[in-house]
Amino acid sequence: MSVDQIVIQKNAAIYIAGHRGMVGSAIERRLRGAGYPNIVTQSRPELDLTRQQDVESWFAQHNIDIVILAAAKVGGIYANNTFRAEFIYQNLMMQTNIIHSAYKHGVKRLLFLGSSCIYPRDCPQPMREEFLLSGALETTNEPYAVAKIAGLKMCEAYNNQYGTRYISLMPTNLYGANDNFDLHTSHVLPAVMRKIHEAKLSGQKRVSLWGTGRPLREFLHVDDLADACLFILEHEPTQEVLNVGSGEEISIQELGNLIADTLNYQGSVMFDPSMPDGAPRKLLDSGRIFDLGWRPKISLRDGVQQTYNWYLSHSNEAA
Repeated sequence: MSVDQIVIQKNAAIYIAGHRGMVGSAIERRLRGAGYPNIVTQSRPELDLTRQQDVESWFAQHNIDIVILAAAKVGGIYANNTFRAEFIYQNLMMQTNIIHSAYKHGVKRLLFLGSSCIYPRDCPQPMREEFLLSGALETTNEPYAVAKIAGLKMCEAYNNQYGTRYISLMPTNLYGANDNFDLHTSHVLPAVMRKIHEAKLSGQKRVSLWGTGRPLREFLHVDDLADACLFILEHEPTQEVLNVGSGEEISIQELGNLIADTLNYQGSVMFDPSMPDGAPRKLLDSGRIFDLGWRPKISLRDGVQQTYNWYLSHSNEAA
C-alpha cells in the first residue's frame, strides 16, 4: 500500500526534542531542507527533559503542533551494561514527560523514536512489529529496551484513550554525522571506526575488537532515518508502530573489514571472544514502511565514507 496525501502544513510548529544529538540534528537538517521553517528547539541547559514541572511549563508557553521525540540516553554494549540505572531512569523520565505534556497541551501528532533492541534477544528474523514482547530481551541493554517499550506502549495507550496520533518508529542501528565516537559509550560502528583510525595514525599492526565478529547487524544512515521521519509526518499512515531499516545485514567482522578498507588501514582486524557479542542477529522487517513507498538511499559503504569524512573534520569534537 502506498500513500500520497500530504497531511502536514509547512508552517506547523515542530518541536524536535534532542536536536543536538545525531538523530535530532539530522531530522532538523532534513526538515529545514524540505522547507519547514518553524522548527522549535531547546538545549538541555535551557530545559531539563527529566524534570516534569519544567517540561509541562515549557509546553504551556509554546504553541506546538507536532513533536518529534529524538531525545534519549544511548550507547553501545559497554555503556548500556555499565550505566543500567541511568539508561532506564533518564529515558523513562524524558519520554514520559514529553508525551504527557504534549497531550495536555493539545499536541495531536507525535513521532516517538525507539530502537530495534525492543525485540526479544532470540527473536525470529527478520523482526516484525508483532514480535514485540514475545520473548526475553538481550540482558546487556535490557533497561534501555524496557524504557523504549514503555514509550511505545504509552503512545499506543494515549492514541486509544485520547484519540491522539502518536506514531512510534523503531530504527535499526544508526550512524552518521554527529555520532558519538567515545570508545566507552559509543555504538559499534563509530567505535570500530575510531579504533581503526587511531591504529592507522599510530602505526599499529593490528586492532582488537570486542566479541567473535560473528553477530549480524543491520545499519541505517541517520540521514535516511530523518528522511523516513519526514515521510511519515507528511503521509501519516494508519499503523502506530513501524520498523525503519535498510533491509541489509553484515557481520561485525565484515563491518570491521569494510571500515578498515575505507580508512585504508593496512593492519589486521582481530577479535577478542572473551568480550560480549550482544544479540547474535538483529535484522528488522521494514515491510510496513517499504510498502508505504519509503526506501533508504545511502549504501553502507557510501555512508561509512561520509561518516569518516565528518569524523576527520570534527575529530576534536568527536573524541
